[in-house]
Amino acid sequence: MGCEHCCTHQSSCITSVPVFKGMKEEDLQLLQKVTRSRHFLKGEFIFREGERSETLFVVNEGLIKLTKTSAEGKEQIVRLLFPGDFFGLISLLKNEKHYVNAEAIGGPTVICYIEKQDFLRTMEKNADLSYRFLLAVNERLYEADESVGFLSLMEVEQRLARALVLFHEKTNAGNGAFTLPISKKDLGSFIGTTPESVSRKLLAFMSQKLIATDGRRQIQILELGRLNKWLKWIKTHLILQP
Repeated sequence: MGCEHCCTHQSSCITSVPVFKGMKEEDLQLLQKVTRSRHFLKGEFIFREGERSETLFVVNEGLIKLTKTSAEGKEQIVRLLFPGDFFGLISLLKNEKHYVNAEAIGGPTVICYIEKQDFLRTMEKNADLSYRFLLAVNERLYEADESVGFLSLMEVEQRLARALVLFHEKTNAGNGAFTLPISKKDLGSFIGTTPESVSRKLLAFMSQKLIATDGRRQIQILELGRLNKWLKWIKTHLILQP
């Protein structure tokens, strides 16, 4: 499972995760001492559905997809994880099997990890950290509920717009330009459609002058304000109505 190192990334791993920010310096140093890293190649699995682990994982570099596989072998992307995102928390805290696959799909991928006992020991000593993790788990549940609403109520072009705005935010695209971080096949799986439909909708966005693209994976959002306003209206009127 990749190449393990005594973590030279532990400092950036810890400081990149929002829930770790604001910790006392001595607690940070203790956490850094028990943090390790592992390198993964594209297509390698951090873990598979049904496996167990007592580990908190943090994305330091690269991109991870969490997927479920149907009985027919069809893959559905449940979530994409970017640098600073953590995962494996449910298996860690509840001692249950992983309910998804976690696969590296970015370039060089570095995952930092903290074993259960080290993590819980730090949590017990830091009430503020425990509270922030509770808030983070609550936010994750909210995002999961929201995603179900988006997939069930939004049209394909609306789901694609939401994904493009997400990629824009996660890649810190200052001028609106970014490289699509996943293939069109994976993008189709992420928003619940086919790669062919993704291509057609991207062309439609180009004709509406919402985006520009080189025809491959370079995307520039030309009307971010319009997309955000559109998604905000949809979220207010379709997703969050009682």
